[in-house]
Amino acid sequence: MITVKDRERIRIAYFREHKSIRAIARELHYSPKTIKKALASAEVETYTQSQARAAPVLGPYKQVIEELLAANEKLPGKQRYTSHKIYEAIRELGYEGGESTVRGYVAQKRKEKRRPKVYVPLEFDPGRDAQVDWAEAWVEIAGELVKVQLFFMRLNYSRRVFVKAYPAQNQVAFFDGHVCAFHHFLGVPLRLTYDNLKAAVQKVLEGRNRQEQDQFVAFRSHYLFESHFCTPGQAHEKGGVEHVVGFIRRNFLVPIPQVDSWEALNVLLLAACLADDQRQVQGQTLAIAAGWEQERPFLRPLPGRDFPCCTTKPVTLQPYSQVVFESNRYSVPADRVQKKLVVRAYALRIDILDANEILASHARCYDQGQEILDPLHYLPLLAQRPGAFDHAKPIRRWRQQWPSVYEHLLAHLQAVEEEGAAVRHFVQVLALHKEYPAAEIEQAVQQALAYGCAHVDGVKLCLHHLRHPAVSPPALDLSAQPHLLHIAAQPVDLHRYEQLLTEVTS
Repeated sequence: MITVKDRERIRIAYFREHKSIRAIARELHYSPKTIKKALASAEVETYTQSQARAAPVLGPYKQVIEELLAANEKLPGKQRYTSHKIYEAIRELGYEGGESTVRGYVAQKRKEKRRPKVYVPLEFDPGRDAQVDWAEAWVEIAGELVKVQLFFMRLNYSRRVFVKAYPAQNQVAFFDGHVCAFHHFLGVPLRLTYDNLKAAVQKVLEGRNRQEQDQFVAFRSHYLFESHFCTPGQAHEKGGVEHVVGFIRRNFLVPIPQVDSWEALNVLLLAACLADDQRQVQGQTLAIAAGWEQERPFLRPLPGRDFPCCTTKPVTLQPYSQVVFESNRYSVPADRVQKKLVVRAYALRIDILDANEILASHARCYDQGQEILDPLHYLPLLAQRPGAFDHAKPIRRWRQQWPSVYEHLLAHLQAVEEEGAAVRHFVQVLALHKEYPAAEIEQAVQQALAYGCAHVDGVKLCLHHLRHPAVSPPALDLSAQPHLLHIAAQPVDLHRYEQLLTEVTS
């Protein structure tokens, strides 16, 4: 076959330059038959095989292969002939060729029988439907590359989307994603479409029937929406959100975001969702934001309170002022401990409560067998047992990160006081972290050392000065009363005090 450019050269030589076919054949080295085809049409010919390629080895067995493939239609789905089993079957009949040849022929025949997938174009009413899905992506959090789980919800009418990142696809995150999406949309869609997620579906039954998780039913009842579950393996039934997953990965997460925390990541994702509101989806007459304004009145109003998106579990205090949740140990303030406590586990944090009072909050850990320790929780114990200071695990971890000026303060206190008293006074300085930001305390410690008042009261005084700097009083304007101007310039007469004393004694 000749290329489209060669075909153009032939046609120019003949029609523009008026060369003969013989001359063109001599110059371009094409046969007269090829030249006549190029002159007949400028379009490139597509090659079609006129007859099947010879298959001397496989040929005698093609009929058997096709019969086995036809028999597959009547066999159970998990007990049908595979390419390998077909290969073994024709080998017993004398086939001596390779298995890859059989595999290629089976794939070809299956492709010929496969019908192209076509779908019905859909149109949705405002406020009626939304779709929910999970996806994975990679993000750099605090310098570490982390695989994050992305919760998506998309309104079918306006195409408005919400996405939030979580460490895991658990039920708490699933519910929290819904609640955050409802607040983003300022309402609740009448129906939500899902895959058969474990957070919602306990068991897939025959047809459209599902045995749903009790907590999901309670959640759905709280917000009064309907749920619809896709047929297993039929992701096209929620193709809108499937498309959005790819779009958001390409447009929100390329290049890989670099953030300091999960909170910062979700602020970034929310900002991207808000910016996406200005986009106009192909085939739509309105931008997403304008479509949402039309859809918003049709959404169900949010209830008066949010569903509690947490797991609640009673726990027992451990000897090291810790409680255990999912194999991880979380610290509790040593001066607030009770034997029986309650853990509320949210998607990104853990709260530890005594009755309804929150004693401690920690970032939730999804690793196994970890200790999540807040050093401030152990300061009351260290004030009682200063000898344990150098070996206290929470302090040793904190010490690797705290400012070097803290070491200068500790060294100064140890130089002027006994060891126990020095540690107690230093612990009192550390306890200021409960009330003041770390940056302010660091600056106050530097000032206290510079002013020669390196003790807890000196640090407190410097903190007070940082927050309430001294303001010089404004100068008095005595221009309207010139007779008072000389008063400030009068010399001090100390004899007046002696006169006063004389009067008192007399």
